[in-house]
Amino acid sequence: MADQYYKLSDGYVLALEAESKFPPLTQALKEPNGLIAIGGDLSSKRLLAAYSHGVFPWFSEDDPIMWWSPNPRMVLFPTELKVSSSLKKTLKKNPYHLSINNAFREVITACSQVKRPDQAGTWINQDMIDAYCELHDLGHAVSSESWLNNQLVGGCYGVIIGQMFYGESMFHTQSDASKIAFVHLVNYLKTKNVGMIDCQMKTPLLTSFGGREIPREVFSQTLSKLIHLTA
Repeated sequence: MADQYYKLSDGYVLALEAESKFPPLTQALKEPNGLIAIGGDLSSKRLLAAYSHGVFPWFSEDDPIMWWSPNPRMVLFPTELKVSSSLKKTLKKNPYHLSINNAFREVITACSQVKRPDQAGTWINQDMIDAYCELHDLGHAVSSESWLNNQLVGGCYGVIIGQMFYGESMFHTQSDASKIAFVHLVNYLKTKNVGMIDCQMKTPLLTSFGGREIPREVFSQTLSKLIHLTA
């Protein structure tokens, strides 16, 4: 059966069927930035195939699943992590208890509830939460948590394949709680020999941590090596 495509203003994009494979990244549309396929499902098999290919899902509540591969790609190499002087001072005070993988579902659920000024809603719906919790159960998703008086006050999560990590989202209800959880996560990933963290799109926060943009081709080549290494 021949592949089906959606016609958009900037070109054609693949309509994913159950057994469809993601097309070459060179077929991703420039506008919107890196849209490469629409449809499919959020099964663990599909998600792992997507991340291994350099693709991630992002879509609004009432939209079909959309898959993206931006160019350039924002990444952070763990050895290039930068921590500001003010955050270093906060870290020395040890304001929060930190943990890894102690509250994955709670972290992703809290991330889904964050009010973001540039978004009308959230892309982390219940189907997404359940899908990533399944990845967590399979050992392919990681969370980092900040706690205050036994209450979860900040955290972040993402997907890990081999020595490649894909950051997804973060939240905080106390000052610097998500930043501290992120630093804790990066230090944890260093112990797993993770070579690159995918940050997807450029933001001032990620830039302040040392993130930088690289060409999609370089990103793809690097992750292709890292996903086959043992964490």
